[in-house]
Amino acid sequence: MDMAPHQVNRRSPGGRSPCIWMQGGVVSRKFCKTNYACISCKFDKALGKAADRNRSGMQEGMGLTGKRGKIVSWKDKLRARPLSRRPCIHHMKGRIEFRACHHDYHCENCGFDQFYNDQFAVHTVVKPIDPMEVKGFMVPQGYYFHPGHTWVKVEDGARVRVGIDAFASGLLGPFDRIRSPLLGREVRQDRPDIVASRGKLEANILSPVSGIVVAVNPRLWEDGSQASSDPYSEGWVMSVHSTDLRHDLKKLMIHRETEVFMETEVNDLYQLIEEVAGPLAADGGDLG
Repeated sequence: MDMAPHQVNRRSPGGRSPCIWMQGGVVSRKFCKTNYACISCKFDKALGKAADRNRSGMQEGMGLTGKRGKIVSWKDKLRARPLSRRPCIHHMKGRIEFRACHHDYHCENCGFDQFYNDQFAVHTVVKPIDPMEVKGFMVPQGYYFHPGHTWVKVEDGARVRVGIDAFASGLLGPFDRIRSPLLGREVRQDRPDIVASRGKLEANILSPVSGIVVAVNPRLWEDGSQASSDPYSEGWVMSVHSTDLRHDLKKLMIHRETEVFMETEVNDLYQLIEEVAGPLAADGGDLG
């Protein structure tokens, strides 16, 4: 059986891609405008909140009325179908021919989901778009940043790629090796799940999200220098299937927030260096 993912035409005659909620039978007509990047879709967020409220209300015995009271999760809607008619999320997004979901839409437990992402998503090189320079350090657009100097790039649905930012990798690196939890292990936001080593020294680095590790960058286990030379692309550390991505992203920084944070971090470092070793160059200099 050919398991290799390939593009499938899931578009309507007008060239539009049917929304996941439409395919699940929750809404009668809705087309995707985000190339199935559901995490950034306001429509998905609104219906998800409504479905969660309705589920909680039913559990508490509340009577639900009106159109919004009938909204259920697209996953719950599909779970009501016979197993043979429950489409895999990758089929719904037009990436593979029909394949039934055998894991009740818990993708983190699915071997095929890991196979698909390991073979066709993880090895796609992330290319930072329009990076801006902050005090000598590069900060790419579209990346989320954790105060512990790790970054998150949303790849697909609840799957994200994680790495160490240029400030930490430039200040502490080049690293000899970087270790992350193995495939299938849990990581937790704000927990020191990443270990970067240089000689006999080790730095425990906080995970920016919670979830299950679905891929690691094995090159960093033997040579962590790419995390310094190319921190936002080839130097990625791991990929994680987030268990509550929206919640985690609320605690991270993006765009202007990141710029302000990096400026403050660099200025604090300048002050520390000047206290210990005297002023930098007259023009302030750059550390990056």
